Amino acid sequence: MIAINILLGLFGLGVVVFFHELGHFLAARLMGINVEAFSLGWGNPILKKKIGSVEYRLGMFPVGGYCKMQGENDYNAAWENMQKGIQPEKGSYLAASPQARMLVCFGGPFFNLILAVILLSIIWGVGFEITTVGNRIILASETSRAETSGDFEQRQIFPADIAGLQTGDRIIEINGKEISYYHEIQEMIALNPEKNIPITVERDRKLTNLIVTPALEKSTGAGRIGVYFWIDPKIESVNEGSPAYIAGLKAGDIITSANGNVIRNSEDFRAVRASNPQSMIIEYMRQNFPGQAEIFMLDQNGEQISELGFTWETIRYRTPNLSAPAAIAKGVQEGWKTLTVSVKSLGLLFRGIDLTQAVSGPVRITYMMGDIATQGFGQSVGTGLRSFANFIALISVALCVMNLLPLPILDGGMIILFFVEMIRRKPIPPKAVSVFNACGMAIIGCLMVFALFGDIMFFVRG
Repeated sequence: MIAINILLGLFGLGVVVFFHELGHFLAARLMGINVEAFSLGWGNPILKKKIGSVEYRLGMFPVGGYCKMQGENDYNAAWENMQKGIQPEKGSYLAASPQARMLVCFGGPFFNLILAVILLSIIWGVGFEITTVGNRIILASETSRAETSGDFEQRQIFPADIAGLQTGDRIIEINGKEISYYHEIQEMIALNPEKNIPITVERDRKLTNLIVTPALEKSTGAGRIGVYFWIDPKIESVNEGSPAYIAGLKAGDIITSANGNVIRNSEDFRAVRASNPQSMIIEYMRQNFPGQAEIFMLDQNGEQISELGFTWETIRYRTPNLSAPAAIAKGVQEGWKTLTVSVKSLGLLFRGIDLTQAVSGPVRITYMMGDIATQGFGQSVGTGLRSFANFIALISVALCVMNLLPLPILDGGMIILFFVEMIRRKPIPPKAVSVFNACGMAIIGCLMVFALFGDIMFFVRG
């Protein structure tokens, strides 16, 4: 399974990098810059064919690719030869105007954004199924999870408590947006850490307006308020041969108590089970008639049973199949939304979050991409493809944003360099460019080491 995760992850990452280089290639050709080679994959070419002035290659390692433009290393060569200036050949990279080179640099990140829009448009055009739960909540401070889970839950008072939220509330509006499902609550809260957000809740058939300020979760950079989703204790399915099946439980049963404890929701049931009883006396309603069952919690070896073999009833709905224009419009909207979230996330890096957990390197990204794909394929081929494509779109937008940062070596840094050249109206000395690039290599190297350390810690903790 790990090997499949890695292979799928490498393929996905390769698609993202290939589109990035394709953007540089097409922009260079459009600006009249000669491209010497364009490769699909890295390493020594196993296949190559020259068409016109461009040699197209298939690398030994089919991950990503590169675009080699004529004269792109002239600055380094001039500095190594102690030259004060360069005389670029016609059609070479440095012979083009600064504006043309800026467009070539921008082409790569722009094509990453285009890739994301294409994938998101296809996803929304085909349509997909969403599994979620309703908009009713449970306060984390009222559950046993507050004592057993992560750092955030170890606090006794949460933003939801401070705001005046109560278990059983239905959140029907956040910051002016209508809310119907719990995943919408997660999204709105996660994107607004440490901001005062107006919310409207339904409580005892009355509407109440509150203000909540999500706390910044330092491990992820997301906002959290300390609530869990409420699931009514109605059984959706029971696996044949499971402890629940042996006990006589059936789909449609509504559990009302467990070992004498009133069960209002799935969290109440989880709390009873967490007390590690050897068995549970379950009272339930079946088609308006009461019933009782006993589930044994230990196997024949006296070990605690991990799965009881039933699922709670959730909400499933399918998005409509959009027409091509509507799907493209939705793809652009979702792509822009992802872009703005990525840009906002950069600001969180300077607000005290745990960078080793929040920042991912290529190893972790590759694994996560493959893991998401294999989990999706475990449900269905369609779900796997959608999950994989959606994550590729997310990574593609992230690569777009990261490459446009004004750091040396990156596309954003080179755009700044060529902008300065445009303002000066004369070439920048090779020495200055070399020092600029050397600083960039040092910065990127440090970031890569830091990201690799974070990846290692991710797998150690995992």
